[in-house]
Formats: sequence, C-alpha cells, structure tokens
Amino acid sequence: MAECHRLLLGITGATGMLYVPIFLELLAAAKVEVHGILSDAGRKVLQFELGLAPDDLRQVNRWFAADDFTAPPASGSARYDAMVVLPCTVGSLAAIAGGFCNNLVHRAADVTLKERRPLILAVRETPLNRTHLRNMLAAHEAGAIICPPMPSFYQHPQTLDDLARQFAARICDLLGVPVSSAAIKRWQGI
Repeated sequence: MAECHRLLLGITGATGMLYVPIFLELLAAAKVEVHGILSDAGRKVLQFELGLAPDDLRQVNRWFAADDFTAPPASGSARYDAMVVLPCTVGSLAAIAGGFCNNLVHRAADVTLKERRPLILAVRETPLNRTHLRNMLAAHEAGAIICPPMPSFYQHPQTLDDLARQFAARICDLLGVPVSSAAIKRWQGI
C-alpha cells in the first residue's frame, strides 16, 4: 500500500471512542493530515465515553458537518489517501455495504470505495447477527477492510490505553502509516 499522507476519519455512534485519541496521536506522530466527519450519534458517544468534544481532538486538521454533502469528502476529486470509520456502527456498515448515502460519513465511504482507495471499517458490535455478517461481506466485496476493534493480549497490556494503542497501531499498519517501535509491542514469537 502507498504511504498515507492525508486521511479522512469518520466517527460514528458506536462504543469504542477510547481508540480515537490514541489513533490520532499515532497519525500525528507520522505527520498524517487528518480531516474528520462526526455523526450526531458519534458526537454524543464521544462526549459520554470520554467527555470530549470534536475541538478537543486537536490532531484533526479540519472537521466537516455530517449533513454537508457539498464538503470535499463527497467527491473523489478531494484526493484522500484512505478513510477509516472508527468506531463504525452496524447502521453505518449497512449503509456503506448497500451504497446508501444517508450522511457525509456514508457518502465519503462510498466515494472511497468507488475511487478504489483503502477504506477501513472498525465495526463495533457483538454478538453479530446474520445481517451484520452479510453486510460485512458485502462491504468487503466492495473493497473495504473490516477490522473490528478486538484487543490482543500477547503484549501483556497493563491499561485500557495499552489495549487501544495496540489496535490503533494495527490500523496504522493496514494504512502503511509508520508506527514507532517504542509505541507498541509487536509479536516476536514464543
């Protein structure tokens, strides 16, 4: 995968906001320009889980309103290198898998797929029903990478931030964004 210099981040209303600031921290360290779209539900969950507003996420260079279909991410000519939806609700997954553009997150994801650019969906739901699984497969077949936030434990995490950092680094790996070896522990075998 080519290097990622300009990323679009969609934040929807699923639980799992603890991943967002750490992911942004890793992107900032790699000097990746980040533009963001926050759904209405995403704004509420960000406030509820972390006590944060969008302006508190200072690594986001520019925010777009979720209802603004005239914003740059609504067109392939905006030239983002990739898009990540973190966390991704199953409602957003369904919209993206079905090509329904109910808000700018969905439209931008649709644009990312049609332009054949990397789209990573950190789908946050459990347990999964048959519809969720079909939508994951449909999104995958359209070109998305389905990467649910599932923590790993081989690095012996001591805090929730340790778990979140490992997952955020995994997304960076999928994007080709370099992550300092001091920031995470990589599997070295037994």
